[in-house]
Amino acid sequence: MFGLGTQELLIILALVMIVFGAGKLPQVGSAMGKGIRNFKAGIADASDEVDKLEES
Repeated sequence: MFGLGTQELLIILALVMIVFGAGKLPQVGSAMGKGIRNFKAGIADASDEVDKLEES
């Protein structure tokens, strides 16, 4: 996973906990999930448009 080991992931998680706090962590995770979902949907839409243009 991006060349990150267990220690690096734990350090990143600790930094996120310090910056956002434990209370906001679910909100941050939810927002990131929605952002990733929207990004994937946008990529799929763009791919569909390219496919339509290639068919024409």
